[in-house]
Amino acid sequence: MKREDIIVAVVDGLGGGIGKSLVEKLKKSYPWLHVRALGTNSGATARMLKAGADDGATGENAIVVNAGKAQIILGVVTILAANGLLGEITPAMALAIGESEAVKILVPMERCHIRVAAEPGTVTQSLDRAMELVGEELSRLTQA
Repeated sequence: MKREDIIVAVVDGLGGGIGKSLVEKLKKSYPWLHVRALGTNSGATARMLKAGADDGATGENAIVVNAGKAQIILGVVTILAANGLLGEITPAMALAIGESEAVKILVPMERCHIRVAAEPGTVTQSLDRAMELVGEELSRLTQA
């Protein structure tokens, strides 16, 4: 796959803070990468766009449609849970993300009652590890 054909979707809701951080880190590490902001609400989408996302869309249908177009999806672990993010992730969103063939790179967040059996650390450490995993996946995608 050509580098320019790779789409990385960042899914976030609420205030868009984690999504903003992910977009900033992606664009800093991979400025050529097409980053698509997918917000459950317009505020989250706007914050990710302001952080440097190339384009973005908001709401259930936007997330459902674009989950299938991405090669990599990033977000907190609860984007895979129906009613996650304080109810902002609809069952249709969670299903579309879960069924997408994209590689999902998820940041743990205990606040939503899902615990990941991984090394404990800060959110910043999890975001940095997510960038390492993105790098590994980009290498795999572009080796063809």
